[in-house]
Amino acid sequence: MLTIRQLTKRFGDFTAVDRLDLDVNPGEILALLGPSGCGKTTALRMIAGLARPNGGEIAFEGRVFVSVERRIYVPPEKRNVGMVFQSYALWPHMTVAENVGYPLKLRHLSSSEVDRRVREVLDLIGLGHLARQNVPQLSGGQQQRVALARALVYQPSLMLFDEPFSNLDAHLRAQMRHELKVLRRKVEMTGIFVTHDQLEALSVADRVAIMRDGHVHQVGTPIEVYRSPATRFVRDFLGKIVNLEGTVHAVAPDGRIAVKVGAEVDGPVEARAGAGHGLRAGDKAEVSIRPEYVEVLAGTDGSGRRNVVAGTIDDLLFAGDAYEARVRIGASSVVLNLPADGTWREGQNLALHLREDATTAWSHQPSA
Repeated sequence: MLTIRQLTKRFGDFTAVDRLDLDVNPGEILALLGPSGCGKTTALRMIAGLARPNGGEIAFEGRVFVSVERRIYVPPEKRNVGMVFQSYALWPHMTVAENVGYPLKLRHLSSSEVDRRVREVLDLIGLGHLARQNVPQLSGGQQQRVALARALVYQPSLMLFDEPFSNLDAHLRAQMRHELKVLRRKVEMTGIFVTHDQLEALSVADRVAIMRDGHVHQVGTPIEVYRSPATRFVRDFLGKIVNLEGTVHAVAPDGRIAVKVGAEVDGPVEARAGAGHGLRAGDKAEVSIRPEYVEVLAGTDGSGRRNVVAGTIDDLLFAGDAYEARVRIGASSVVLNLPADGTWREGQNLALHLREDATTAWSHQPSA
C-alpha cells in the first residue's frame, strides 16, 4: 500500500535518513522504533509531506507522493494522510467538537455533514459526552483521544503517529495502547507509528522496523525481532538481555556453538549462532539470552540438566513484585529478577538453566 524506496534526507553534512526502503501493507500498523536521532520522525515527516527528501521516492496506493528524480511533489493537504502529533496540537480556544471538525471545515463540507461525522468519531472513541467541553479542561489522555479523533474524522487512507503517547504518564500510556488496539477492531487502519518506547512498538504494531543512524537494521513481527534479532544493536536495544563472556569450545555441523563461560555446571553452554557470527573454536564470544528464559533451579548442582551455569548473588534489591539481583557468572556480571516469594541473600550460590532454544552465541566484533 505504501512503498518507500531509497528515501534520503540530509541537513547540511548530516544524513538523517539514508536510502531508506520500506513497505507497509493494507490494514497494517508498522512501527518505526529507535533511539533519539535515528531518523524515524524525519522519515515520518517526509511521508506526511512536511519535509522534502533529498533523494528517493514515496508511493501510496500506486500514486507517487514524491520522487526526487522525476521532480514529483504532492503537497501534504493533497495526500489524504492523517497525523497525530506528540504535542496534540489542539486549539485551546475551541471546544472538543470544534477541534475535531476543523479539518472538515477546511474541506468545505456542509455544517450538517460536519456535525454528523464529528458525532460519529467522538462516539467511536468514547468522548461524545465531552463534545462541548473546552480543551484545557480535559485530561492528558482525553486530549490525546481528541487529537486522534481529529485525524480520523476526514477518513484518511493512511494514519501517521509521531510519539503520540510520550507526554502521558505510565498508566495513561498503557491505557492508550489498549484503546488503540480496540479502535483498530472498529476501524480499518493502515498506519506508521513512530516511537522510542519498545513496549509501545511491540504491543501496538503488526511489524516493527528498528532504526539506527538513518538505517533500518531489521524489519519483522514483534515476536521475530524480539526473539531472533538480526544484529547486536537490535538484540541490545529491544528489552533486557543477559550477556555472558566466553570462548568457543566447538562448532557443530548443524551450526550449534558450544561456549565455555567459566561457570558451567556440566559442560559448555550450547547456543544457536547469531547472525553472521563466523565463529570458530578458540574465538572469544558472547552468549546472550533474555532474562525471562533463565530458570533458577532449586539446588546448585544443575539436577542433571544441560546448559546450566553457576552464579553468585553479589547484590540484591527488593523491587516489590520481585528481587533485582546482580549475579556473577564466570567473568560476567548480569542482572536477573528473582521471585519475591523466595528467600535470597547476598553471597548465595545459584544454579541457572539457560533455555537452549533461546540462547544465542555472537562474535565479540561489533555489528555495523
